[in-house]
Amino acid sequence: MPNKPRNTPFRPPVPNSRRSRSQQTSEAPENEAAVPVRKTATRHRPEGNDLSKRGRHKEAPGKPERLHKLLAQSGLGSRREMEELIAAGRVNLNGETAQVGQSASPGDRVKVNGRLVTLKFSNRLPRVLIYHKPEGEIVSRDDPDHRPSVFTSLPRLSGARWVAVGRLDFNTSGLLLFTTSGELANRLMHPRYNLVREYAVRLLGDLPESTRQTLLEGIELEDGPAQFASFQDAGGEGANRWYRVSLFEGRNREVRRMFEAVGMTVSRLMRVRYGPFVLPANLKRGKVLELDEKDVQKLMSDFELETPPPMRSQRKPHDKRGA
Repeated sequence: MPNKPRNTPFRPPVPNSRRSRSQQTSEAPENEAAVPVRKTATRHRPEGNDLSKRGRHKEAPGKPERLHKLLAQSGLGSRREMEELIAAGRVNLNGETAQVGQSASPGDRVKVNGRLVTLKFSNRLPRVLIYHKPEGEIVSRDDPDHRPSVFTSLPRLSGARWVAVGRLDFNTSGLLLFTTSGELANRLMHPRYNLVREYAVRLLGDLPESTRQTLLEGIELEDGPAQFASFQDAGGEGANRWYRVSLFEGRNREVRRMFEAVGMTVSRLMRVRYGPFVLPANLKRGKVLELDEKDVQKLMSDFELETPPPMRSQRKPHDKRGA
């Protein structure tokens, strides 16, 4: 069964509980700082008629913002992609075809390809999840084969949608990131940030040293050259041995295709790091861990995105008098 835990000799490092500045370097992945995450503690219900259980995501009155930016923040794609949609006449603002450079305000009705969109203004901090993907789930909402989807395991949203940061194959497990900000997701996937992807790989059979060097120096795949940034032993006995590899791009099935190109068989593949994020050792398969507000603000700042001030829900003073 895909969700059944398996004992492996590889255990990813546990993130440091103290917050440290996330760094993107070309050093070996174990030297990189991890973004600390922790489960949100008690959530307080905001005052008034807002019955949301997530008071920390309460919005302040929004100001007009550029439409392409709002669409990107709403999880529909990058700013450039949204500008292209507007230029193609596929975006409607208050019943009229939107124009490039146009702004929108809270209360405006926006449709993309005829479908109503709920805009996310900059006064709302996005949410970010770490998900431990099990094998046997697809990173897609629409699958003609009706296979289990990762999106069914995520918290439900009202007026927003989860955007996956990259993908993992159906038979690959490990760390998968989600956010409600399409712009943040685009930054996390953009090649210019050079974010490392680290994997635990179980190979069937012996790996010659010459083959290891070939993969480090680079090989040619059908879609271009590819090479590992690091390649380390991670234990194992018998026919199966574990290794830890890293690379700075995320092409489709790239790790598996690289090993196949040199005649090696991957019997198991697990992603344990993505940029500043490390898969927590205590996060079970099929479970999520959400970054708290301060960590999200730091992440937004590190990737040069606007960071709205935290919206703290006001607490009613405790009445110590007797009934």
